[in-house]
Amino acid sequence: MRTRARGLGVAMPASRRQSRYGQPWTRKELILAFDLYCRIPFRKTKASNPWVQQFAALVGRSPASVARKLGNFGAFDPQLQRENISGLTHTSRQDRQIWDEFHNDWNALVYAAYKIRHSMGAGLVEQETDLAQPRGASERLRPAKQRVHQSFFRQAVLSSYDWRCCITGIAVPECLVASHIIPWSRNEHRRADPTNGLCLSATFDRLFDVGLISISDKLTVQLSTTLKKTRDARTSALLSVYDSAPIMQPRRFLPALDAIRWHRQNVFLG
Repeated sequence: MRTRARGLGVAMPASRRQSRYGQPWTRKELILAFDLYCRIPFRKTKASNPWVQQFAALVGRSPASVARKLGNFGAFDPQLQRENISGLTHTSRQDRQIWDEFHNDWNALVYAAYKIRHSMGAGLVEQETDLAQPRGASERLRPAKQRVHQSFFRQAVLSSYDWRCCITGIAVPECLVASHIIPWSRNEHRRADPTNGLCLSATFDRLFDVGLISISDKLTVQLSTTLKKTRDARTSALLSVYDSAPIMQPRRFLPALDAIRWHRQNVFLG
């Protein structure tokens, strides 16, 4: 018998729901836990979170145990450290090994987690909410394996910005896009890398994708000359307020400087 966990999109074998209280975390469980850590905001890594509860049921542990493990990964997160958020301090050597192994190899993390879920009889299915979201030029539908990476990228990027466009602040999920800074067609190694992403509304995703806007090293918005010189008064009024304005910085996965520099050099129209 299986039950369906809506948030994680997995079918959970009944045998997995038996408690593993007191047993050491396995490498496979830690990979799945780190994958989940990246998909939800750190402030929501609590036992009451439905995603945490569903993951706990999948691996046969208590929600409190899962929440603690997610907090352990928070102890290694440099973005949280910059905000003086320490995470939990009672980490294990294996926690650190998982972080070091996958923190700069996001494609490997996503695919490893996918294979583990599949081996547990709990194949990942994209959330219905993901399927309903707009996809800009950087988010067109891909074959199944690539959609696994795209699902992770979208959830990691949007959750790190608290589901708000980092330029306008709009918080309408149906309008938000996880935009690749360097398109994955140009660098497949970074296709699942959340530091290569921005949360943008659909309009600004398109402006960014075609080079009409970009981001400075100081994380401020740059308008192209084309937009600055537009003679349409309404367009000018709507966009000029964002010129040189700072973007809303994410709680995690700060945009990588080399990525935004690449965009300015190779995409931005200047």
